[in-house]
Amino acid sequence: MATARGIACLLVAVICLACAAVAVARSPAARVHRHLKRLNKPAVKSIESPDGDIIDCVPISHQPAFDHPFLKNHTIQMRPDYHPDGMYDDDDSKSETTSGTGGERPMVQLWHHGGRCPEGTVPIRRTKRDDLLRASSMRRYGRKRHTVANPMSVDPNLLNEGGHQHAIAYVQGDKYYGAKATINVWTPKIEQPNEFSLSQLWILGGSFGEDLNSIEAGWQVSPDLYGDNNTRLFTYWTSDAYQATGCYNILCAGFVQINSEIAMGASIFPVSGYSGSQYDISIMIWKDPKEGNWWMQFGKDYVLGYWPSFLFSYLGDSASMIEWGGEVVNSQLDGVHTSTQMGSGHFPEEGFSKASYFKNIQVVDSTNDLRAPKALATFTEQPNCYDVQNGNNGDWGTYFYYGGPGRSSNCQ
Repeated sequence: MATARGIACLLVAVICLACAAVAVARSPAARVHRHLKRLNKPAVKSIESPDGDIIDCVPISHQPAFDHPFLKNHTIQMRPDYHPDGMYDDDDSKSETTSGTGGERPMVQLWHHGGRCPEGTVPIRRTKRDDLLRASSMRRYGRKRHTVANPMSVDPNLLNEGGHQHAIAYVQGDKYYGAKATINVWTPKIEQPNEFSLSQLWILGGSFGEDLNSIEAGWQVSPDLYGDNNTRLFTYWTSDAYQATGCYNILCAGFVQINSEIAMGASIFPVSGYSGSQYDISIMIWKDPKEGNWWMQFGKDYVLGYWPSFLFSYLGDSASMIEWGGEVVNSQLDGVHTSTQMGSGHFPEEGFSKASYFKNIQVVDSTNDLRAPKALATFTEQPNCYDVQNGNNGDWGTYFYYGGPGRSSNCQ
């Protein structure tokens, strides 16, 4: 009897321990720990950045891309088979005025002050516990909200739907195999932590509904995503209009990085100053005509990596629209406009060293040549808040100024 009672007590104890273990495993702290472990791969070296970031140097074959089931036996393509012709026609290493004078030294990333990653590794910004806790949910961490603006069919009655506003230039109506631009870099002021301001190019395919394919790259200030107001290099991709696929940078399986010197999501330094020195970055994204992957290059020297073609449906062939420009999120209620700035926070008419610009805008055509875009159009929802003005000259090629302060006496 005693033995039976002892066995019963032991079984109860085991069951209680098992229940406790399950409870612990399901606890918010345990879920955060598991998510951080998935995101932060073991590093051979870690570098502390002056802005508080930690950059982990992860072996190239252990990066997050290879969590994707379609990449389990993937052979990394260490260089593109083809570069677009004419990609070095402009001087990416300096900033110039529209009259062709001036010039500044090239950009660097802030973490370089603490060292560099060794060959055979890729630098990855470490995700911290606070990063996850700021997100609306761990499932949505690193992802945009499901909102898409089509500049050709914006309903005036639905302006600012979802809080996203734009000042962009765009082309459509042809097959595009890539795009390029040089963008000067600023630190716009953000009113609310859940708002952001970015400047980027978009490679788009499909419709602006449930199946949009998009590859995006540029700079952004996003306190919600990064926990500060630093200006950071970023990328994004989606194959279903921001619903379930894709993410910022390499916060999910997809983008295959090959470069050991540039970290996605890391701070850019220095940035432009009003009536002061101007600093810019050059970004190009193009489709390798042999393998079909979409490649990204930063400046002249850094081929960062590629998005495998299987990630996309419409972009499996080519893009149907290219956009360049700025975007902000306006989260204000009761009809009051945000004071979150776009670009420099100043309107296009203020010009060089005061307003933000995109210059040397080009597209990649079906012959793998870089050329000036044809029939470039512009779009903004509320020009009294953020505006865009385009032009063309010998020094800058096709260019535009864009941006604005947001809320003002003319923007309520």
